[in-house]
Amino acid sequence: MAAANGALGTAAFVSLADKRNSGEEDTGELRMLEVSREEIKKKVDENDRGLRWLRHEAVLLVDLYVWEPLCTGFRFLQLVVIFVPVILAVPAIWIGPRRPDRDGERSGTLWWYAFLVKAMERAGPAFIKLGQWAASRSDIFPNEMCEIMSKLHSNAPAHSLHATKRIVQAAFDGREFVEIFDEFDETPLGVGAIAQVYKAKLKPDLAVPGDVDVMDTRNNLGQNVRRQVETVLKSTPKRVPSTYVAVKVLHPGVERTVRRDLRIMWFFASVLNAIPTIEWLSLPDEVNQFGEMMKLQLDLRIEAANLTIFRKNFKDRTTAWFPFPYTEFTTRNVLVEEFAHGIPLADFMENGGGVFQQDIASEGLDAFLRMLLLDNFVHADLHPGNIMVRFYKSERPNLPNLPLQRSPEASPKDEQEDVTEQVLARLRPYRHKRDVKAWVSELAKIDREGFRPQLIFIDTGLVTELNATNRRNFLDLFRAVAEFDGYKAGHLMCERCRQPDAVLDKEVFALKMQHLVLGVKSRTLALGNVKIGDILQQVLGMVRQHHVRLEGDFVNVVISILLLEGIGRSLNPDVDLLSSSLPILRQLGAQSGKDMVKEGDFSMLFVWLGLETRRFMQASIDDVERCVKYDLLSPNV
Repeated sequence: MAAANGALGTAAFVSLADKRNSGEEDTGELRMLEVSREEIKKKVDENDRGLRWLRHEAVLLVDLYVWEPLCTGFRFLQLVVIFVPVILAVPAIWIGPRRPDRDGERSGTLWWYAFLVKAMERAGPAFIKLGQWAASRSDIFPNEMCEIMSKLHSNAPAHSLHATKRIVQAAFDGREFVEIFDEFDETPLGVGAIAQVYKAKLKPDLAVPGDVDVMDTRNNLGQNVRRQVETVLKSTPKRVPSTYVAVKVLHPGVERTVRRDLRIMWFFASVLNAIPTIEWLSLPDEVNQFGEMMKLQLDLRIEAANLTIFRKNFKDRTTAWFPFPYTEFTTRNVLVEEFAHGIPLADFMENGGGVFQQDIASEGLDAFLRMLLLDNFVHADLHPGNIMVRFYKSERPNLPNLPLQRSPEASPKDEQEDVTEQVLARLRPYRHKRDVKAWVSELAKIDREGFRPQLIFIDTGLVTELNATNRRNFLDLFRAVAEFDGYKAGHLMCERCRQPDAVLDKEVFALKMQHLVLGVKSRTLALGNVKIGDILQQVLGMVRQHHVRLEGDFVNVVISILLLEGIGRSLNPDVDLLSSSLPILRQLGAQSGKDMVKEGDFSMLFVWLGLETRRFMQASIDDVERCVKYDLLSPNV
């Protein structure tokens, strides 16, 4: 008995992700997932013959139709013990006064939500992930439930160091563990529902010298001149190679546990779907969608492929960066990637960003908007814990006989010294509000010394890539909103949702959308007045009320915008998503504007001109001073 095929390398997964979509529903993620699941599908080896074939066929039948059902039944009994008290406690949701500060929910309802979260934490990885997924679906579930679910954490125990060593050695073709790492911190940096992460230092013969995957090795004079000029005009981070890596290892047996839990979830979803009042939720479809999300995280080659694509997309941008994945050492169960030296963005939200708060907020929004509008490849798990902040000094152009060039007596050691860790060490003693005043003061010193902040995105196991159908629907909806035709936008959402027949009061929904869009139109020239997050939150509430079933990818994009604008406004209350989108719209117009005009589509042109006018009217001496100080007059492409 064997898997369908030999395991593919990560490079093959990168090729699958990069391949042009061939159909309306095709995406790189789906192609990778299909190959990944086919690899572990149990079947008899095609080379088996005679008694050998018969024996393996019998073992396979026993495994699929006896052993797996028995194990699934035992797991079902475990879940019954955990969730029956939660079901019996349902009447509590009608008890207690309503809380105006908690979206009008009763105190008993809030208690029950918290009780449910505790049960999900005890139920294991699939249910922990289910709760985290439910927290992002405020188009289906009440806002307060999503808020409480978002605080759900994994209490999964760490697997043994012995298991880690065995799995890692297999990824390095059986090489002895002591011959792989110079240093290996045996205490995991973090233990999640599906995997745990270690910090280590690779042996010199295994480490990669810098960003070899995105370096332009061609000896092209024009390319070289362009690169040196951009280094002068833009604040380009100086990247110094590091042998420190993060090693992510799947928990042994987690795939089997998740597979059984998904079967149980689907069974109960099918039973609940028979209830007339909730059939519009189409729970079996939601479980299938959630199952796809889980399976994507059970193959770490997919995360490595996503990192590779992100690095390629951002290689000429300075707003954000992604760790280098060691694809040759990455397998289904192990991911080895460059260690992201940085401080979590959550600390800057807690302590404040000091002199850098505007830069950090605008760079985060800029990176997200480029993913969404230019790349159609969006990090789908954007929260402050997955965004690190590092500091760098700008790279110097490699131009001989110029004052900017390094002096001949500077040693190679100086050239290779990475100052990032030194700067971060100065901030770490003040984290978690230990001394906010000292934190802000240290940031000011770092600014005076010429350092700039850069965001590093980690944990890229989930991305949102709109397929052809969803992309077309997204652009049609964008066009309707751009023309301030909320009525048309409302009807488009109803017609192109997953269950148009289940929508309640389509006309009322369209009129509500028109009212909302007209309200936005009246405030478009007021800086900071248009909070996109608040508007999208209202739309999700209307969607839930009228049973408009949006595609999951749509909701992922909306939730990402909500999170990013929330993060941006916590650092800088005046952050303006519309203004942040202006440079990206300029580039998008340059790339595809000609084709749009040929097709008679002027909506993007109208949005562009409107925002340019708005930006011009908001111009001030402060804006000009900031542009000069931080060299923002050159476009960050």
